[in-house]
Amino acid sequence: MRQHPSRRLHRLLAIPAVALTVLLAGALLAERGHASPPDLAPVLVIATEDGPDWVWPLERFRLEREFVAPPHRYGPGHRGIDLRPLDDAGVRTPAAGTVAFAGQVAGRGILTIDHGDGLVTTFEPIVTDLRPGTPVARSDAVGEVGLGGHASPGSLHFGVRLHGEYVNPLLMLGGVPRAVLLPCC
Repeated sequence: MRQHPSRRLHRLLAIPAVALTVLLAGALLAERGHASPPDLAPVLVIATEDGPDWVWPLERFRLEREFVAPPHRYGPGHRGIDLRPLDDAGVRTPAAGTVAFAGQVAGRGILTIDHGDGLVTTFEPIVTDLRPGTPVARSDAVGEVGLGGHASPGSLHFGVRLHGEYVNPLLMLGGVPRAVLLPCC
């Protein structure tokens, strides 16, 4: 049975609001000395003032496509953000880590960086000389925007996973839009 489109939209919009509420509650508990669930710890480190700052993977860009959380693990969605460079297409790492994968997948360049604590970033399409095991520092140049993939030509897809689950990259970059409550029914 298919859901009414407005009901499906409400459910999709509720996911980021619930996630943000859980993050804020966990941060408040952690600040007051309460233990937070271990799977939230990496997000809380980044989301709090005491955590490391992430930088955008491009210096000047236009956000072309936003993150859309899938309704379930294998459902449709957009598991990252697409950025259109406004100047040179130099890509930089948002935080320190280690290259986990660099190579071609289905004809497009992919770069995956493991930041530890279950956080992994992926860039595509990208042209890079880096090899797995290479350490990278925050804001290091890691390659240039390539061609191919599902992003529009000339754009960079930037995805973030936490313990294998895709999360909105804006959570790490401080750009989470304000939650808006919609009328019910």
